[in-house]
Amino acid sequence: MKKLTGLILFVCVSLSALAQKQEKLLVQLTGIVHNNDITGSIVPYVNIVNVSDNGQVNQSNYKGYFSFVVHEQDTILFSCVGYNTIRVVIPSHVPSQSYTVQVAIKSQIANLPPFRVFPWATTEEFTKDFLSMKLADDDLEIARKNLNHNSIALMEQTLARDGSEINTASNFHNNIVRSHYYTNPLFNPFAWGNLINSISAGDKSRGVNGTSGSSSTPATTGN
Repeated sequence: MKKLTGLILFVCVSLSALAQKQEKLLVQLTGIVHNNDITGSIVPYVNIVNVSDNGQVNQSNYKGYFSFVVHEQDTILFSCVGYNTIRVVIPSHVPSQSYTVQVAIKSQIANLPPFRVFPWATTEEFTKDFLSMKLADDDLEIARKNLNHNSIALMEQTLARDGSEINTASNFHNNIVRSHYYTNPLFNPFAWGNLINSISAGDKSRGVNGTSGSSSTPATTGN
């Protein structure tokens, strides 16, 4: 009798669970997955798992779009590499058996500890290079090398000119250009010709013997 009662209870519970499952209406779930940042860019190929329906797997396309059938009150997981998992629960009593959702998933930021790479493969190689390493000169020795005549000559050839040097060279060039605007009259052959003509004209006006240029007529006497 007890076994029969237990069997009846088990059948009733099973039928009740089956009836509850059948009562869940089908819903067409449609949406787009995008990034949860200021850009709102599309996230393609997102894995979509319906954990309430034996882990049924779907996937969004290259535009982040998805559309498939679920049940009311199903739990849907959206996951993608480099993003946090988003859980969406389908509400009950969905009108028109169609549910549209905008899924915004947030990118994961993983702060890794710093990793420094050394050029030595083993500790022995490091010890060998450390023992053979040449120590840098002190400040006084560096100053002596910089004040060396050869170092200064090399720096003059390689270093670029500063502002004061460029200004001095520019002024020197401008002075040379301006000096060519004025011609020394001693080097002008036309000036020498004018001078000679002026001297000749002066001699003719004074006469050959240095007297006045006007001629005088000698007086005559009568018999």
